[in-house]
Amino acid sequence: MTIRRKLISSAVLLASASWLPLTAGAVAQETGATETRDVVTVTARRREESLQDVPVSVTAYSGAQLEAIGAQDITRIAQTTPNVTLEVSRGTNSTLTAFIRGIGQQDPVAGFEAGVGIYIDDVYLNRPQAAVLDIFDVERIEVLRGPQGTLYGRNTVGGAVKYVTRRLDTEPTFSARLNLGSYEQRDVIVSGSAPMSENFRMGAALARLTRGGYGTNLTTGRDNYDKDVWAGRVSAEFEPDDRIFIRAVYDRTEDRSNPRGGHRLIPSLLTGAPVLDNVFDTRAGLDVVDQKVEGQGVSLSGDFQLNDQWTFRSITAWREDTSVTPIDFDSLPAADLDVPAIYENEQFSQEFQLVYTGERLNGIIGAYYLDAEASTVFDVLLANTGALIGLPGLNAQTFGNVNTETWSIFADFSYDLTPEWSVSLGARYTHDERSSLVLRRTYIGGFSEFFGGNPTLIATTSDFSGSESWTDFSPRISVSYRPDAANNFYASFSQGFKGGSFDPRGQTSVAVGAGIDVFEFMRFQPETVNAYEAGWKFADGAYRHSLAFFYNDYTDVQVPGSIGVDTTGDGVFDTFSGVTTNAGAATIWGIEYEGFLGLAEDAFTTGDSLDLNWAVGYLNGQYDEFINAFGVDISDTAVIQNTPEWMASGTLNYTVPLSNGALSIINTLAYRGSYSQFELPNPTLDQDGYTLWNASVVWNSNDGRWQAGVHGRNLTDERYKVSGYNFMNPDGTPNLGLEGTLTAFYGDPRTYTATIAFRY
Repeated sequence: MTIRRKLISSAVLLASASWLPLTAGAVAQETGATETRDVVTVTARRREESLQDVPVSVTAYSGAQLEAIGAQDITRIAQTTPNVTLEVSRGTNSTLTAFIRGIGQQDPVAGFEAGVGIYIDDVYLNRPQAAVLDIFDVERIEVLRGPQGTLYGRNTVGGAVKYVTRRLDTEPTFSARLNLGSYEQRDVIVSGSAPMSENFRMGAALARLTRGGYGTNLTTGRDNYDKDVWAGRVSAEFEPDDRIFIRAVYDRTEDRSNPRGGHRLIPSLLTGAPVLDNVFDTRAGLDVVDQKVEGQGVSLSGDFQLNDQWTFRSITAWREDTSVTPIDFDSLPAADLDVPAIYENEQFSQEFQLVYTGERLNGIIGAYYLDAEASTVFDVLLANTGALIGLPGLNAQTFGNVNTETWSIFADFSYDLTPEWSVSLGARYTHDERSSLVLRRTYIGGFSEFFGGNPTLIATTSDFSGSESWTDFSPRISVSYRPDAANNFYASFSQGFKGGSFDPRGQTSVAVGAGIDVFEFMRFQPETVNAYEAGWKFADGAYRHSLAFFYNDYTDVQVPGSIGVDTTGDGVFDTFSGVTTNAGAATIWGIEYEGFLGLAEDAFTTGDSLDLNWAVGYLNGQYDEFINAFGVDISDTAVIQNTPEWMASGTLNYTVPLSNGALSIINTLAYRGSYSQFELPNPTLDQDGYTLWNASVVWNSNDGRWQAGVHGRNLTDERYKVSGYNFMNPDGTPNLGLEGTLTAFYGDPRTYTATIAFRY
């Protein structure tokens, strides 16, 4: 794949035509703590509208709001967004697991596509590695629920999260922020911009983010759950007149945090090691490689206004990332189930749009292209198992490479039938092609050459290459009724599509031994969703709300999994095979209720205010059919993973004038109901319901130059699981390794952060 060459070619072509992205979501005026009372504008349909007018489910957070609550990365917004899960993936510091309305994907291995799209400035991230985005220099973050694809970018079945960075000011600017907190938190964030000429300006932002560990690796002595990140962004904008805008951006992130070791939930079955008292401590002994995550990207975007009605846009981008991570599944000093891994991703994307704005007709016509390559290599060192069966240093290695080439055309137009009634029609045609290589080899003598070893090859259990393409047509229709200025009712239908692929951990020898066609064994089919939604948005005076009911008919659900394999017939699982199932069908429906109430102005003193924001999400999901790898329908026991039945939050914000500024006291309670980590529940690994209490006290000067604050997160010090590994049989015996692997990773404990910021 010649991604860099394609980027250069497209950049040359772009020199004659450029774009200004109008990203989907809400844009709040950034006026500090009082912004919740301001008018909120959205461009979810590629034109400016009041948030109350747009007939979609969207939640947005401005940069000022995120600063006011001390949000550190994008997982924070899931606490106050209904039916949304954003979590740090198991065994990593920077890989993202995302679910919206019960639809997502938590397996980060090449070959599995995300169900929720993550975007940086309208550029789709093809892989979840390096996608736990730290919050700095951000204008807003937007969450769109339901299938996306008729208005922009890559088609996604669950929804989209869009990270939008700040544009450059026409005047010189400078800002600096210092965060000092518990666990030796030390963050320094600086940014600035300056006009180079009347039409050209440049800017940059740099963040140094560090923190000690919440726990300790008792085997290596290193901090566990620490943070060591450099992140930066450089941008340039050219605006020769009011019809043309060009923006170029380069960003880079380097993460040198320690490997994140898991907490064993059961005593080890072979050596009898007990469960540790501190859930943030670990005994993980795998240190064959140092953890390293690097990601970078370049985007070139532009807007050319052809006339009063038509605007041409282009988004050209290249990105790459590399993650080297040692994952000790068993979390013990011995190599019972040790998995060092390397993930490498590279992508090029190009998007063109023609946007029409008229009196009654508005819409967009677009085309999208993505060329991406993702590779994964990992060893599975089963030293204890190898010693038992006379194969010292037994290692089951997997190498996988997936090339994705996809293109699509899409359109979406809305027409105002009357001042009260409007209708929107949209459609997307997608062509996906995937080529996959899966090479699996068995060694003795320890780790492979990728991780500094020199083992002896004893078997090749998979040597597969294959490719296939899929096409899809996904329509969307929406009808809205606005009887007066306060009320807006809407109903919509949309389809979502996620392409098929090949199991990156599949072992072809298993298929041959069972008499199954190898191609059919390795391949899994696309999944689709038919999404129905009805909503009511209301705004009158100091009260507004958004109420939505949704119903998803979800078919051919892609469920990755692994099974232990006994290759010698001695009753010991000496390797494993991936088995990805198209689960059949699921039905997911629910309700979302978000609102704002200005409780009182001048309630206690002249010029003060008291505001309440809330969000409630209810989700009922069940599998109607789930045929597992053994041909058995387990729909009566399988559940929708990573999605609680109930989610709720409430934020109370009291603001009072103080010392030539405004002091805000912000309290948030966020409840998340019980949920299962995987499709098959496990009472030890799954998480019970819990509530997080976050509080901030923030002072902003009247001139907007100074800000000081103290932020407390998880003030009740809850212990809650966000991910885990399960390699145990239902009868309590291990299905891979001898110690038994049932480990969990946890959300952050109670922390405090003091901040001071200056803006010019």
